[in-house]
Amino acid sequence: MVRLPRRSIPLFAKDIMSSPVLTIGEKEPLRKAATMMCENKVGSIVVVGSDGKIRGIVTERDVTCAARRGTEVCDMPVWEFMTPDPVVVRPTTPVGEVLEKFSELGIRHLPVVDEENKPVGIISVRDILALMELLFKAFK
Repeated sequence: MVRLPRRSIPLFAKDIMSSPVLTIGEKEPLRKAATMMCENKVGSIVVVGSDGKIRGIVTERDVTCAARRGTEVCDMPVWEFMTPDPVVVRPTTPVGEVLEKFSELGIRHLPVVDEENKPVGIISVRDILALMELLFKAFK
């Protein structure tokens, strides 16, 4: 719940997440992940196993760091570059808790998963900024 002076707004991760979430199999090449991120104009891609459950996340920072190693890494599997077992939230996680995770952990992308640990959305800093803009406009 987001608390404003004299007001409370029940907002949850599901209310601000982007969906569907962009995913890639853990054995796919890094080149494919980078291409998908570029084509979809996003800064991250969620890595899933053959069971559809989240295994990790690859961000633009991961791709940039990998690029320093040379072009031969482009054909290596994404699992070698992903952040394994990323912090996640559920659709019913209050936005206040989501904001705390962004702040405390210094992250820019937060996957939203269902009870089976399958990705259903993602929240990025861009989503947080859109929420802030909406709130500021609504409560002027």
